[in-house]
Parts: sequence; structure tokens; C-alpha cells
Amino acid sequence: MLSLSFSVIRNLKPVQTVIITCRNMSASTTRIARLGGKVAIVTASTDGIGYAIARRLAQEGAKVVVSSRKQNNVESAVTKLKSEGLDVTGLVCHVGNADHRQKLFDAAKQLGGLDILVSNAAVNPSVASVLDCEESHWDKIFEINVKASYLLAKEALPLLRQRPYGRIIFVASIAAFQPFDVLGAYSVSKTTLLGLTKAAAAQLALENITVNALAPGIIKTRFSGALHENESSRDEALSRIPMNRLGLPDDISGAAAFLASEDSSYMTGETLIISGGMPSRL
Repeated sequence: MLSLSFSVIRNLKPVQTVIITCRNMSASTTRIARLGGKVAIVTASTDGIGYAIARRLAQEGAKVVVSSRKQNNVESAVTKLKSEGLDVTGLVCHVGNADHRQKLFDAAKQLGGLDILVSNAAVNPSVASVLDCEESHWDKIFEINVKASYLLAKEALPLLRQRPYGRIIFVASIAAFQPFDVLGAYSVSKTTLLGLTKAAAAQLALENITVNALAPGIIKTRFSGALHENESSRDEALSRIPMNRLGLPDDISGAAAFLASEDSSYMTGETLIISGGMPSRL
């Protein structure tokens, strides 16, 4: 009863293709409102992965505070998102600046509170192996990628504790599991975020505040240009990816929306890896 001849399977393929096409069309046109009434902050969210996450959270009903270090980038992102009918607010924020971080939380208060924090801001001034990184570059990487993420989470807690549930999401990297030689210090900083995720999740587990991380693979953004902008680096990157394509920012946004929603309510201290099949074990 369960066996199918090769000819039957072959004949089914066109039907399966039509079904897949319909599903993709539906996914791109139908919004899920599972974040209605929620307020989210997404740092470094005027371009790339951060922008895609902010857009997706807003599409699912959240009021989103977007930010960037440059005013013109903020204005451009807010204009584009509002043109789609999305509820967004934008402001300049350098996450290493305590006053700027406070303005993020003040903006969230104006929207009713804070339910979701996505810490996405990161820097990488050093394209070098880990032990060849200059001390000043090392300090800058850990100041922004780790310390600022820690401080954002800590400073968000008073607001998160006032809501029915809270979500903290750190954006790490596949490099946290398999360090890239040319991004040595950056890779170590992202591994550190996995430890922060575990420790913070354990501390907050009984407060209905979850802490999880995302580990994108090689995503085609300006930030990751060193890994794909020239032909040789692109070929090297693709050789590591079983799916044989670079990721896109929208490949990450759905996972972020899941972690931000009640669908992930029994998940904390974990990392979702979105890497096209790249190895992901320490």
C-alpha cells in the first residue's frame, strides 16, 4: 500500500512544484499578527539583518523602534517602513553610548513599554586572524559586540519585567561555532554571546523572560562584504555552504519573529542556526 512506482513519483513532481509555488506566494503576501500589541527595540536596524528583523516584527503587528548611528539612515529606513503601513519609530543610537541606549528605552516607554529586545549591533574593524588582531580593535569589538549587548539586556529588564512576557534576542553568528580565520576576534566575540545567552537565560527563566540567540551564516549584506564581495572570497564562502547560496537578510527575520513570539515560550538559552547547512558544533 505504501510503495509507489518510479513512474508515479515522477508524475507527481509537477503537482508538488505547483504546491510549493503557492506556499511561497502565500508566505510573501499574508501577515501573521502574533506580535500585535507588542513593542520591540531592534538595534542597528536600518540595513541588512537588523532592518529585515525590524520589518518582519512590524509586519507581525509589533510597534518597532529602529535605530542606527547615522540620522540619514534612520530617516530613510523609517520612511520605507512607514510606506508599507508599518508602525515604526526611529532614532540615532550608538549602542556604546549610555545616553543613546536610554533614549531607546524612553522611546519604547512612549509606545507603552517593552516586550522584545533584539541586540543586533556589531562591529568588526579587524580583518585578521585572532592573534594578529590589534589591541585597540579587540577592545572595540568586545565593547560593542559583547559589553553593549550585555548592557542593553540589563537596562531593558525593568521594562521587560512589567510585561506579560519578555524576549531578549542576541544576534550572534555561525562564526561563534566555527571561527573564520579572517574574522578571528569577531568570531570570539560571537562565541562570548552564546555564553551570555546561556547565563542570562538561566537567571531569568522563572520571570517569563526568555533569552535566545540567532546564529546567521554568511548573509549577503554590506557588513559581511569581506566574505563575498570578490570572486575568490565568494567561491570560498560557497564552498562551505551545503545549500550553495549566500543567505539573505529575510532568511533570518522569520527566525527572529519566532523567538519574539509566544510560539517560542518554552525555549530559552538556545541558539537558532540559520546557515544553509554550515557546520555548527563547537
